[in-house]
Amino acid sequence: MKKLTSNLILVCGLSLFMTSCYTYTHVVGKGAQTGVEVKKMNHYLIYGLAPLNISNPKEMAGGVEDYEVTITHTFIDGLINAITFGIYTPTTTIVKK
Repeated sequence: MKKLTSNLILVCGLSLFMTSCYTYTHVVGKGAQTGVEVKKMNHYLIYGLAPLNISNPKEMAGGVEDYEVTITHTFIDGLINAITFGIYTPTTTIVKK
C-alpha cells in the first residue's frame, strides 16, 4: 500500500511538470519590422468560457500594417489559473511591430 501511494504521488507530480504553456502566433503583412513589443493581458472566467476583457491586436499595433501577434498562456497565467481553480483564466497577447 505504501509503494502504491508513493507511485501515485510520483505519477501525479510528473504529470504536473510535463504540462506546457500554449502559444499561438499569427503574422500580419510582412511580420514584425522594428522589434517593438506591446503586451496586454486577456481576462476570462471559467476556463476561458466567459471573456471579460479581451485585447484588440489591431489597436495594439497602433496603425502599423506589418506586425506579429502572439497569444500565449504564460507560466504566471497558468499559476493564477491553478490558484483560482480555473475560475479566472488569463492569457497574454504580445504584438511585435
